[in-house]
Amino acid sequence: MDNKSSGGYELTVLMSLGFRAAIDELHRQLASSGFEDVRPAHGFVFQRLAPHGATGNEIAEHMGITKQAASQMIDYLEEHGYVKRHSHPRDGRGKIVVLTERGWGCIQATERIFAGIERRWTDLLGRERMDELRTDLRRLIQAAAEEGHPVHFRPVW
Repeated sequence: MDNKSSGGYELTVLMSLGFRAAIDELHRQLASSGFEDVRPAHGFVFQRLAPHGATGNEIAEHMGITKQAASQMIDYLEEHGYVKRHSHPRDGRGKIVVLTERGWGCIQATERIFAGIERRWTDLLGRERMDELRTDLRRLIQAAAEEGHPVHFRPVW
């Protein structure tokens, strides 16, 4: 893409591509760190589980998916050692899903990788420009919330 504005949608595409570039790099580095079986959608589940866990229904609601789809995702993550189901402390019939040591290790690796990506981007753009970019994005998100459209960090299916 060149530096000329194409009109009404270029900025949205550029923001999406920037996010995708970061996520793709994250998953390449996660794979080389032993987390090759984790997928981008799993990060949204991990975000909901940290720090105290969640029920399958809460995960489904957070992800915007059916309870059955959430259950399948939890099954996958449990089979790969990222989460465990425990008896719910307040509902004897229910289960709560919590991160395992491997799940927390994946989160820590993710934080480390994202910090590295941001450092590299800061080296490219400069500290002042990165601070301005962060501030500008916060303002856009806040404006959406003030217009009655709160922005939630979850996948767009």
